[in-house]
Amino acid sequence: MSTGAPDGHYRPVDSMRRPRFASGPRTFMRLPHVQDPLTATGRIDVAVVGVPTDSAVGYRSGARFGPEAIRSASILLRDHNPETGVDVTRLSMVDAGDAPVVPGYHDLTLERLEAHLLPFYERGVLPLLLGGDHSLVMAEMRAMARVHGPVSVVHFDAHGDVLDDYYGVKHFHGTMFRRAVEEGVVDASRSIQAGMRGSVHPEDVGSAEALGYEVIRWRELARLDPEEFGRRVRARVGDRPVMVSFDIDFVDPAYAPGTGTPEVGGPSSDRTLELLRALGPLDYRGIDIVEVAPPYDHADITSHLASVVAFELLGQVAAVRRPEAAVPARPGSLS
Repeated sequence: MSTGAPDGHYRPVDSMRRPRFASGPRTFMRLPHVQDPLTATGRIDVAVVGVPTDSAVGYRSGARFGPEAIRSASILLRDHNPETGVDVTRLSMVDAGDAPVVPGYHDLTLERLEAHLLPFYERGVLPLLLGGDHSLVMAEMRAMARVHGPVSVVHFDAHGDVLDDYYGVKHFHGTMFRRAVEEGVVDASRSIQAGMRGSVHPEDVGSAEALGYEVIRWRELARLDPEEFGRRVRARVGDRPVMVSFDIDFVDPAYAPGTGTPEVGGPSSDRTLELLRALGPLDYRGIDIVEVAPPYDHADITSHLASVVAFELLGQVAAVRRPEAAVPARPGSLS
């Protein structure tokens, strides 16, 4: 376990000095493993937190193995993004391991996860959450709101997750963004959902808009230029503290088959990355990438995509928090 950085800045292991396959226990992007980053020395901008839970899914389980798979795939990530010109390692980042979860006891998991995340928000550290099923965001939103008040959400998904209940249960992986509005932890009037498609329950039609969200369904999003999408997001969110919630089933299952509730007819991985790059400057305070279920993808396509989604979103954070992150690539940095 690492407890400090020689110069007070945490960064990935250099793949030109130590091979990717020989870096020890897998951490996200080969970052230092700092079990308690809130007591570590040096500045920390981002803490990666795994949330291995899937006790609130309605179809295929397996997302509890998502954090492990995303970390494994992420060893291929490098520092510089040539598409955006951003060096994400200008952010001081650590892998803080996994949050406490209680298999089979969803409400208790939410309580423990909220308590685990709250100190990060209080100290200005952005948690990058690797799920786990999407229900975990209820704890994320509650913890954020305790520090920032009602937050804005930019929600990428094939599903709106605004149902009232599953089987009479109020907290499930398809109910969170209704509960969040009811609890007052999300300001739907300054939040946006994108990518919704597929068959739905009749009571789900128009329910997100009724709660106050702006919804860009996939057919509309498919026709939008990414830059126009980014402008709509920024106009909606403004300068409010924002959480980006990315469900991997936003992407067509041809590109991300390893998920619990796949919906055909969505964007390619390339189109997805273009949309993320278009988000631009926002007051990023939290990120989650959820619903990666490795048992349904033995080629790890989904996990690799999830790791790159994380990389692109970290680049957006770096461009805002560390403007000096936009630097030329170092020779050999893409090796």
